[in-house]
Amino acid sequence: MGRDGIAGLVVLVVSVVLFGLTFRIQSNPLVPVSPAFYPRLVLGATAVLSALMVAIDLVKRRRAGPTPAPAKAAAAKPRYDMVVILFAIFAVYVLVLPYLGFRIGTAAFLAVMQYAMARPRSLRAWIVLALVALVATAATHAMFETYLQVLLPRGRWTDF
Repeated sequence: MGRDGIAGLVVLVVSVVLFGLTFRIQSNPLVPVSPAFYPRLVLGATAVLSALMVAIDLVKRRRAGPTPAPAKAAAAKPRYDMVVILFAIFAVYVLVLPYLGFRIGTAAFLAVMQYAMARPRSLRAWIVLALVALVATAATHAMFETYLQVLLPRGRWTDF
């Protein structure tokens, strides 16, 4: 099993253990959504995705056959500067969220993060970037505001 498979297996085990612990969370009969709902949703999705990661790694290894001796190829250098850049973008998002509001701030945050990770090179890539940012923001807003009835921040500058 490769690094991806091992990482997926570790995350799967941790997710399943934490998912089991959510059954200890007390629920209030007056509240329609249990406080354990969101952690179970996140942990369940994490468990499914990590199991998929393990399966993909196993299939990939089985198809590749025996691994040859590693060749001395130029390994990609770690991009530590990218880690700093992404944390800085997140920090700016947190700082401007009260002023822009959730919808505008999150859409801008998602677009800037995508741009920082992989700059679009064509009109189609720009359209995909914009659509991902807008659809993810709309889906998150709808889930929290409509379904879970959690008020998300409105902007002081935009009142949106």
